[in-house]
Amino acid sequence: MGQTAAADIATIGRISAVPAILQVIREMTGLRFAAVARVTEDAWTACAVLDQLGFGLQVGGELEVTTTLCHEIRQAHRAVVIDKASDDPLYRDHHTPRLYQFESYISVPIFRTDGRFFGTICALDPNPAPLTSSTIQSTMESFARMLALQIESEENQQKTEAALIQEQEAGELREQFIAVLGHDLRNPLFAISAGAEMLLRKFPDPATDKLVRHILTSARRATKLVNDVLDFTRGTMGKGIPVIIEPCPDLEGALRHVIAEIQSVHPDRSIVASIGDLRGAQCDRERVAQLASNLVANAVAHGDAAGSVVVSARIDQGTFVLSVKNQGQIAEQVLPHLFRPYSRPSHDTPQAGLGLGLYIASEIAKSHGGTLEVVSNAEQGTIFTFSLPLRR
Repeated sequence: MGQTAAADIATIGRISAVPAILQVIREMTGLRFAAVARVTEDAWTACAVLDQLGFGLQVGGELEVTTTLCHEIRQAHRAVVIDKASDDPLYRDHHTPRLYQFESYISVPIFRTDGRFFGTICALDPNPAPLTSSTIQSTMESFARMLALQIESEENQQKTEAALIQEQEAGELREQFIAVLGHDLRNPLFAISAGAEMLLRKFPDPATDKLVRHILTSARRATKLVNDVLDFTRGTMGKGIPVIIEPCPDLEGALRHVIAEIQSVHPDRSIVASIGDLRGAQCDRERVAQLASNLVANAVAHGDAAGSVVVSARIDQGTFVLSVKNQGQIAEQVLPHLFRPYSRPSHDTPQAGLGLGLYIASEIAKSHGGTLEVVSNAEQGTIFTFSLPLRR
């Protein structure tokens, strides 16, 4: 069986109305064999069958097309209706009724919506039946038109699903490529950073220290970009950002280090820290520090330069709460899209980075089983809040 025939059989098999159509034909006509057939120049192929005769033909079964009346219907594009073949002047000497031993027969053509011939809906029985003087032919022709529409609908759906699967596979390959590339880039970047640090520590030279520090800063920035791409890939591939949740007695120190690091890069900005007693916190220390770093860096980059960035962390009624506030305001229409990849305010001047900071922060929150929310208005400014119920 050719691939096209198999595809057509599968298409007919997905149309839930076909068995009911054949049953209605059976009850209307009294004929005990009915089928939907795909008919080409070379083959007659059963796509759906209702057999109460023991005819022996199943779905996928084929007949020599020239032995069937459907071959003539394909050429003439007209229905054939026979009440009693042995008395019919056109068919009493025809080879098909004798070969398949039927007296009564009806078959109507199925045309695709673009006019191409698909096949037939047919029925037969060894006993004669009054078919020509009834509405059976017009009813079956209506069924054929309905089938044509259903065939087109199913084929379009299959094409759409196939295109979607292809796009998903291509997307996964792209993400896997990014992940592999990211891993391969980290090794040389680590070597550059380590080499620059060693030069500054063991071979200080006022003539070259400024250049070495620039190399070290650039390598660290490139490493952060690579790490962001890897985290983005993990998130979009549905695997989530990996976290190890455990007691973090030094979480306060980690957060203060993040704040100090960003303050050193932006000495002209006011960053205020309000960190309470965090004993009892359970989280992935490095990932929460990364989340805090992304939020504070975002506040510095997009907040009002004249206002302060306020970072607070506390444990409140069994929940670890980290918030970052700045005096800027985010447009209401932007808020629903803020945690999507590559999201940036449309009015922003060009910024360094990939626009993944808030997306990655959101993914870190999800991986912890916590939430990351944002509120922005003229009165309060913009506040990002990470809430994590403590696990015991």
